[in-house]
Amino acid sequence: MSAVVEASGLGLRTRRGWVFRDVDLCAAEGELHAVTGPPGSGRTSLLLALAGRFPVGEGRVLRHGPAALGQVAGVHEPDPALTVAEHIQERLLLLGPVPRRRRQLVPVAAVRARRAYRRDAFATAISGAGFTGDVPFDPTTRGRDLTPLQRQVLGLVLATLGGPKLIVADDVDSGSDAPERAWLWAAMARLAEQGYAVVASARAVEPGSVAVVHRLGDPTAVPPRPALVPPPPRPAARDLAGRRESSARDDSARDDSAGPGEPAARGDSAGLRDSAGITDAAVPDDDAAADLVEVNR
Repeated sequence: MSAVVEASGLGLRTRRGWVFRDVDLCAAEGELHAVTGPPGSGRTSLLLALAGRFPVGEGRVLRHGPAALGQVAGVHEPDPALTVAEHIQERLLLLGPVPRRRRQLVPVAAVRARRAYRRDAFATAISGAGFTGDVPFDPTTRGRDLTPLQRQVLGLVLATLGGPKLIVADDVDSGSDAPERAWLWAAMARLAEQGYAVVASARAVEPGSVAVVHRLGDPTAVPPRPALVPPPPRPAARDLAGRRESSARDDSARDDSAGPGEPAARGDSAGLRDSAGITDAAVPDDDAAADLVEVNR
């Protein structure tokens, strides 16, 4: 089996630290791989990077064939207003017929689905994806009413219609119970048996699954911010006014206690002092000095 996607030394770093780093992954035809880890470990970013939809800062990714997205919340989701059958018909119309020169490169099921989109696109697409009578949704169900499991199944069916080599699906165990998760992992294993390389992300792999597990660790912890010390509280207006009145009374008492000819205790009472410590009231003007000299004579 030949490799479909090869990743070596992949790393993604943001301003808050490493999301993931030193990831090595090689998925070949017919293999099911699972990327597990806690929330925030970069599972979705890694899947999008493998499919060529997200840039990484370190390492490289080599893809040997086209990739398709299954259900990826916020990136590739069902239209709330369209039914399941309308989703399939719309996808087939957008893809168009398979060119003759590419028919040997596209799975037979995808070629048949494109040919049959006018007659019975839903049944052909479902059987082509490996889902038989146990498919867990009705073709008339609208996207807004799909359960988490049904959204995952529809994403996988739509992904197969383009005839890709690689299919990625994100958070496949979200919102499902144990029987639903077991069913979905078995369905993805059947897709892998048809020759696709399937890479899915989950918090954990369901027991009994044949998936190759790649565990992502916790994201790099962000150093805590230094504690901010709040400034001391400013005094209230009443307290400030009371302090000013008290200070004024103290200054007045010191001025009264000073004897005749003694300088006042405060520098700003009885006139403003200059830099030499002399008050304006203590310096006579020129005319007054002249009159004083004339009287003395």
